[in-house]
Amino acid sequence: MSRLCTALLLVAGLLATATPPAISPASAATVEAEEVNAAPAVVPALQQWTGGTGQLRLRRDLRVTLRPADAVALREVAGQLRDDLRAITGWSVPVVVESRPTARDIAVRLDPAANVGPATAVAAKEGYQLDTTNGVRIVSRTTTGAFWATRSLLQMLVRQSPGEATVPVGSAIDWPNYAVRGFMLDVGRRWFDQKYVRDYVRYMSWFKLNTFQIHLNDNEITAPGGDWSKAQSAFRLASDNPRFAGLAAKDGSFSRADWDRLESVAADHHVTIVPEIDAPAHARAFIEFDPTLGLNGGNSDHLDLTKPTTTEFMKQVFDEFIPWFRGPAVHVGADEYPREYEPQYRQYFNDITAHVRSLGKTASAWGSFSVMAGSANGYDRDVTINSWNNSWYGPKAALADGYPLINTNDALLYIVPFANYYHGRGLDGRWLFDNWQPNVFAGGQTVDAADPLLRGAMSAVWNDLVHADYDELDVHGLVEPAFGVLAQKMWRGAEPGLSYESFMSRASALGIGPGTEMIATTLPTAGDPRLGITAGAVAPLAAGESATLSATVTNRGGTTLTRVQPAVELAATGVSIEPLSAGDGDLEAGESAVWSWRLTAQRTAPSAAAPAVLRVSALHRGIHLRSTTQTAVRTVPPAPEGLRHLSFTATASASSVEAGLDRLAARHVNDGDLTTRWASGYANGEWLQLTLAQPARVSSARLFWEAACASAYRIQVSADGTSWRDAATVGTSTCKDDTVTLNAPEPVKFVRMQGVTRATTYGYSLYEFWLYGS
Repeated sequence: MSRLCTALLLVAGLLATATPPAISPASAATVEAEEVNAAPAVVPALQQWTGGTGQLRLRRDLRVTLRPADAVALREVAGQLRDDLRAITGWSVPVVVESRPTARDIAVRLDPAANVGPATAVAAKEGYQLDTTNGVRIVSRTTTGAFWATRSLLQMLVRQSPGEATVPVGSAIDWPNYAVRGFMLDVGRRWFDQKYVRDYVRYMSWFKLNTFQIHLNDNEITAPGGDWSKAQSAFRLASDNPRFAGLAAKDGSFSRADWDRLESVAADHHVTIVPEIDAPAHARAFIEFDPTLGLNGGNSDHLDLTKPTTTEFMKQVFDEFIPWFRGPAVHVGADEYPREYEPQYRQYFNDITAHVRSLGKTASAWGSFSVMAGSANGYDRDVTINSWNNSWYGPKAALADGYPLINTNDALLYIVPFANYYHGRGLDGRWLFDNWQPNVFAGGQTVDAADPLLRGAMSAVWNDLVHADYDELDVHGLVEPAFGVLAQKMWRGAEPGLSYESFMSRASALGIGPGTEMIATTLPTAGDPRLGITAGAVAPLAAGESATLSATVTNRGGTTLTRVQPAVELAATGVSIEPLSAGDGDLEAGESAVWSWRLTAQRTAPSAAAPAVLRVSALHRGIHLRSTTQTAVRTVPPAPEGLRHLSFTATASASSVEAGLDRLAARHVNDGDLTTRWASGYANGEWLQLTLAQPARVSSARLFWEAACASAYRIQVSADGTSWRDAATVGTSTCKDDTVTLNAPEPVKFVRMQGVTRATTYGYSLYEFWLYGS
């Protein structure tokens, strides 16, 4: 070999050593020994997979690259991928425009001629290629296809240890079998926190579900004592138009800004929102607003369709709110109306569906024609039908009449939380896994899976039990066990050779996806739902400092759990732990117990945080259980240099708490948890106060606002809790994260946020209120 060749080889070797690629294939020696890679364990499963050998390792200097021609179209997809990669890997991944991506990049591009599956409209719209043989390459015909490819890629990464990011070498072509892969949530009968609703958009997209129907008005099923004026009812959209003043529910509704935020999250996650305004039945909220609209002189939950003014009112409602909605479809309800008014019902149905179309939307409705009229003769046919009940209007009749159809079969897909009907404890996931497809209906009504009018399927949660004691997270615990199964069946169908147990292990490992604000996984491999755990926050500890960590463990099951034992695992170095009260114990059903530990930062650590993971174990009938979730004790950012956190040892109080709800109590503003909050009553001038553990000089405050913020407020201080003075005045809040410098040179014991004006019709709501000082 010549000296020149030798020198060139040495230089090449040095360059390769100095600049390792962000994505590196396994070595040749490793490849020879490895078998062909099985398909990645994603949900829903990939339609086609060609396995290679070895793994690609993604490194910290990873990039997401877009071609110049695709940069505008794919900007949001790339940005969401960047954010989700950061959430999963902890890496800051840039998005760059690059004509020639390298092996260190995740390259995303559009190609209108790409092979994305069979020659169907749904495959063309949502199919994609994902190749990992030489870097990660995503190709699709549309931005939606590209987005679904990123979900598959992220699912390959989510189960790995921190700092590890590898994907199997191979290539996939993937597409959905059905265009509508949906979920419906009834917020009309029970208000759900908006964070929860946004989380369900994210959660749906994690499993490639794409249609979220939100049932926006309803009422309890039976009037108390026959008096409908005493019945719970609600309409969940709050307009600032004086024409509709008082229509929106007082216990929770979407403002235009709230709805815009939800629609933006949905757009980022390629989920279509289908808003449902239900009438002429289930319409008590409208009758409560104007009793002249109701049958029986207003003592009803049915609109009086014999009056032309009733239909005109409903047209005005759609006129007002359809401009809020970004998606192509609006659901008009139209179920369970008294049959004796069929002629008026038919006219209403036709008028409202035509009116919705005149406003630029397609119309959807619950199928009711068999009961109402015996057939669809005379009814508008340009409507998508949710076939919810075989008797009211079964799928075979709907298809015969030419209606586009969505399977929302009540016998198979309805959940009424904690009722003794309609899967009150959640859907039968095993039965669905073994037997169900979107074309499968109960009662011998299964239709052809390839029928072009069968658009897909949608499960549903109906909150019939308006007075029952449960919340959003309880509902999530009922929905989650079958959610992945439904997604699998709606996208791909059954995967040969995969057992239900193996599938659920796969779905459990994937969790709920990145970016959620409120929900966490409840699946069995994450723990057992009979055990609950909550824990306080621990602020960063300086060297030598100590703090007490307390945790409350609750038996949420119906029987005694024995030998309950919480354990703490510290994620920080330089922090010791000492049990103050712990040990084995028994917990009766519904009983809680408190454990506590002392965390101490060692003097070798100049500034050590004290994050921890709490796990709870117990024995039940000889079976070892662990807690439903791993509750992370949050590490808040350190105080500014030279200052200390003062809030976490303070006691919080407030002038009021919204509806007296414990989950909105004042104590949540200094628990270090940005998912809990305090909310006041609906009035100006409400306040939130922190009583410090001991007098201190307070230098600044940091306020984390919920959407219901104070547009103007004052920070006041007091030495005795009686005489107050202003330490800062904020005339224009960011309504997000305010940091306020305080003029308080003397030691004080009490600090409060004194509201002046509200930014919304609600009260004031803070996630956290942190004070810094000495």
